[in-house]
Amino acid sequence: MAHGIGILISERIALAEVSGNAVHGALRFHPAENDLVSDALRGSPAEMIVQRIAEQVRQLELSGPPPHIGLGMPGIIRNGIVEDSPNLVQFKGLNMQELVTSALAPIFGRVPVSIFNDADVMAAGIAATHGHLDRLVRVWTLGTGIGYGRYPSRDGVWEAGHSVVTLDPKENFCGCGGVGHLEGVMGHRAMRLRFMDLEPEEVFAQATAGEARCVDFVKLWHRALAAATATSIHLDGSGKFFLTGSNARFLNLTLLKEYLHTMVKLSPLQGYQVEVVPGGEAVAVIGAAVNASQAANGSSNGSN
Repeated sequence: MAHGIGILISERIALAEVSGNAVHGALRFHPAENDLVSDALRGSPAEMIVQRIAEQVRQLELSGPPPHIGLGMPGIIRNGIVEDSPNLVQFKGLNMQELVTSALAPIFGRVPVSIFNDADVMAAGIAATHGHLDRLVRVWTLGTGIGYGRYPSRDGVWEAGHSVVTLDPKENFCGCGGVGHLEGVMGHRAMRLRFMDLEPEEVFAQATAGEARCVDFVKLWHRALAAATATSIHLDGSGKFFLTGSNARFLNLTLLKEYLHTMVKLSPLQGYQVEVVPGGEAVAVIGAAVNASQAANGSSNGSN
């Protein structure tokens, strides 16, 4: 059972004490809900964001000193260093582990801090809250971008949202600038760029009504996710895939499974399952603490 502090940096900072694989007490946020604007942290200096984390941690009503602290954030994270983070470019190249450890040292002393990709902590949180900590779990988070998380955590890049799912050179809507990426098809930002005259909600509604352009795109959207999922299955084996995020509401699981069936033919790999589940900041905060606990105990290969 994980015990410690879990922290998530996404559109805002969310953190809480975690005990027994559940949030203990209240989640704390910065900015607060009524002050939140989209991408509120994008322009803030990295050191300021770390100080805001420390301020929020000070206000937690803890049941005891945390044995470890886990933090999830977007980007390629290795050995506590943010190698790249397109969504939070100000962190690129920084030793996030040392920054957070030093910022929290006046509060707790030098408590072990582990840094993870935000999609990986979502996967750990879903595994913990669904009783799947004993098995391989993969999670697609469908939102502004496309996150891919894996539990158990292990060393790797795992930027599967940038999987190449089409060779069409016109498919250039991915936020990273790459051509043919899953995020360039499925990401909310990418859909808005593709359909300048329609919001994503309208695209799916018009597809249901039979509008040809939207029908074709919805098929592409599902085929792209099936292709990336099939690639993961062929590389990492069958298992459970959870789908979450704000745009999971657009999923037609029957259509997704039909496409997957055409792409995964090797019989040992056909034991995969896909399921839509709620996610959210609380689940990711739990996952950050879970991964940090396992990293501290040597039972996972997280970036610590």
